[in-house]
Order: sequence, then C-alpha cells, then structure tokens
Amino acid sequence: DTSRAGATDQLRIWGARTGAGFVGANPGADPAAVAFQAIDAAVTRGADVVIVDTAGRLHTSAGLMDELRKVARVIAKRLPGAPHETLLVLDGTIGQNAVQQAREFTAAVPVTGLVVTKLDGPAGGGVVVAVHEAIDVPVKFLGVGEQAGDLVPFSASEFAQDILAES
Repeated sequence: DTSRAGATDQLRIWGARTGAGFVGANPGADPAAVAFQAIDAAVTRGADVVIVDTAGRLHTSAGLMDELRKVARVIAKRLPGAPHETLLVLDGTIGQNAVQQAREFTAAVPVTGLVVTKLDGPAGGGVVVAVHEAIDVPVKFLGVGEQAGDLVPFSASEFAQDILAES
C-alpha cells in the first residue's frame, strides 16, 4: 500500500518487532515495482521467505484489483513459480461482506489460504466457516489480538470447541 499515509511506517515497525527485514519505497511508488525490489533484495540476502503485503485492496475497486493482478504477474516473472502462497487476510468482524471480498479476490488472483483477524472478541467466528465454504481454501491462521504472537495457526477442532463454548 504505497499510497496510504503511514502504511510503510507500519510495515517497517512490524518488521522490526518481528526481526524481519524490510523493503519499502517512497509514497506513490508502483506496488509491483516494490514487490520486484523486495524479491531482488531477498535473493541477494539469501532469504527463504518474502512477504508482500498488498494491504488496502478494496474488492469494489477495479483499479486496485488490476494492480493486485499486476503484482502477482511481476512476482511470477521475477521468481518463476512464485508466489508460492497467497493468503487472503479478512477482518472477522465484517460479516457476510467477507464472503463477497473473498470471491472477488479469488477471481483476481489464486488464493491458497485464509487468515481471519479480529477474532479476539465474541463476534466473527461464523465468517470463518462461511468464507471457507464460499471459496474452498484452507484457513491457515487466525488473528486473536494485536501482538505478533497473536497470529495463531488455525486448528479446526480448537476453533469448533471455542465456537461451541461461546453458544
């Protein structure tokens, strides 16, 4: 997200918190060019993983969806076989709108997994099931708080127990 004020700073801070390297760009830079530069930097540094955060994609904006497709094409061009994983991150509190978002994103780029955030309160659990059923990709992680350690691997049995316990 190279156009939203503060987005680069947020990612730089999270990189520092988690010990991850960071590659950013000036505001207004082409997101696909930034992704290309990040992969170049990772190859040079011998990194095993590159996370390209394309936050700020409104599924209702054709321009942003086109930009997302371009980022995916550039990544694949720079590193054959990539992206190896494409995770769709959804806010668990937005209800059925998450299903529509998921459908639009999977129409734009192949999604391999889901991350559902903001599940630290009583709302949002049902959206996990609805989105999974709508696009048939596995849920990989749940965000259950604001700290780096609050992104937890998804366990279907633990999730079901938690949902049933809240009823």
